[in-house]
Parts: sequence; structure tokens; C-alpha cells
Amino acid sequence: MVGKDGPNFICDEIDKNWDQEIDCYRPSLNMQICSLKKSIALRQSSNSPIGVFDSGLGGLTVVRELRRHLPSEEILYLGDLAHLPYGTKSDDEIRRLSIACAQFLLKKKVKALVIACNSASSVAFKLLSKMLPIPVLDVISPAVEEALALTRNSRVGVIATHATIESGSYARSLEQRSPEAEYFLKPCPLFVPLAEEGWLDGAVALEAARKYLAPIKKKEIDTLILGCTHYPLLEKVIAKVMGPKVRLVDSATPTALRLKALLQKQGLLYPRVRRAPLKIFVTDHVRNFTRIGESFLGERLKTVKFVKIP
Repeated sequence: MVGKDGPNFICDEIDKNWDQEIDCYRPSLNMQICSLKKSIALRQSSNSPIGVFDSGLGGLTVVRELRRHLPSEEILYLGDLAHLPYGTKSDDEIRRLSIACAQFLLKKKVKALVIACNSASSVAFKLLSKMLPIPVLDVISPAVEEALALTRNSRVGVIATHATIESGSYARSLEQRSPEAEYFLKPCPLFVPLAEEGWLDGAVALEAARKYLAPIKKKEIDTLILGCTHYPLLEKVIAKVMGPKVRLVDSATPTALRLKALLQKQGLLYPRVRRAPLKIFVTDHVRNFTRIGESFLGERLKTVKFVKIP
């Protein structure tokens, strides 16, 4: 058995129930996160930035709303383009990549972490919430609460990646909050590459939407959750297929409002009025990066830096 100082040491603060699960990830990464817990807690202040990560550029739709509702907050965004998409990967790999993204942002002394990726939220949110000494927000529960507040006939649809659907996170969250309602879930994996390529409203996107959405449209839902941060870019074509009676819900605005309330409650809101900087980090560059990124963000990409994560 390896001693406390050996490579298999897991921080004492992590729930023992997670030990076996965490052991399958890079031990050195876990040790580094553990060593950061006390120092980050000491350095955390209202002046610290907010960290956001996603598997690609889709999370910039969340950043756009954060910038709108929290304009004074500096935001550090990590787009893990080298491993896009997360939605087709195994749960173990999604957790490993999520830990690596969190570690990168923790080193930047962030005061809160937003997992702006539904696949990572569904698979890694509980793990990261237990491991990290800062508030961690997912993008699933805000969308669920918004959808349940809007539905009139208690028939709610969810479209997302395979990983998000198969994790059961949306089903559990909906069932816990409104067990009497009916829920219909449908994976739409091709929506992610379509959004990344900027194919948002042409014949290819429309045909994909028709094929994916036909089964869920037959269920007579009145509210549809866009369960991936890429999907709001395809909102027009999705709305065209679903029709005017179906309300579309994405997580960006409710997540931003939840974070604002949390920071205010903990006394971590930035104390002065300003237009705060946005710093974007990516693990790879993709074709049409600037055009696609700016369409997601709704503003010019000014500071983008290439980085590597473990």
C-alpha cells in the first residue's frame, strides 16, 4: 500500500465514497488539486475572477449572459477544443477532462466555477463540487427549473448529447422537482459539430433538426430544454421545426442569475462598476475560430491564448 506521500494519496477532504472513482484519474492531478484547496480558500476574494469551462466554444453562450448580468466580473473561459466533443466520450474520460479543466482554472485563483457544458455538468458536477473549495455551478438545474416554471401542460422535452441523456441527470432533476409531469428526452449529437462549423440555418441543419426532433414533436410537448450550450446557436432552426407553441429553454440566463445571487450572498461580487476583461483560453484552434467564437459570444474575441491541459 502506498503511503500518504505516495502517488495514490487522495486529499482527506474528499468524501471517501469517491476514493475509488477518483483513483482512476491521474493521481498527480488529484494531489495538485488537494494542495490548492487551502491556498485558494485563503486567496479567494471579491476581486478574484470567475472560471468557466466547456468542451468547445458553446459555453461562450453562457459567458455572454454572464457578461450581461455581471458586467463588472472578470471571466476566464477555457474551451477544451482539443477534446471536442465531450458528449461522445465515456463518463470516465469526461470526468478526467473536467478535473483537468478545473485544475487549470483553479491555478488562476478563480472564486467560482461554472461548468458550461451539459455533458460535463451531468457527469462531473457532483465530483467537482466535492473536490473543490469554491462554489461550483452546473447548467442543468437552472434550465430544469426554468422549464418547469414555463410549461403549461407539464409535458417537457429535453434534447442533448448522448452522454448527457444517458447520465440520467435531466431525468432525475425533472423527476425530483415535478414527479407528476411527463418528460421526453432525445439525443441530438450532430448539433454540436453543426454549431461549431457555423452551419446554423441551412439545409443541412434543417434536415438534421427535422430527423432528430420528429419523435419528440409527436409527444405534444410545450417546452423544450436545449440541453447543450451549443444548441442555442441552432435555436432558429429548432424553433422552425418545433413550431410557435413550443417554448425553448437554454441554461445561460438562469445560470447567470443563479451565480449572481450566489456571489452576492457570499459577499463575493466585484465591488466597483466597470466593464471587466474577458480572457479566453483554448487547447486547440479550429477552422473559422474567430467567426464562430464571436457568434457564440456576441462580441469580438480580443484575448485568446493557446494552452495545454493534462
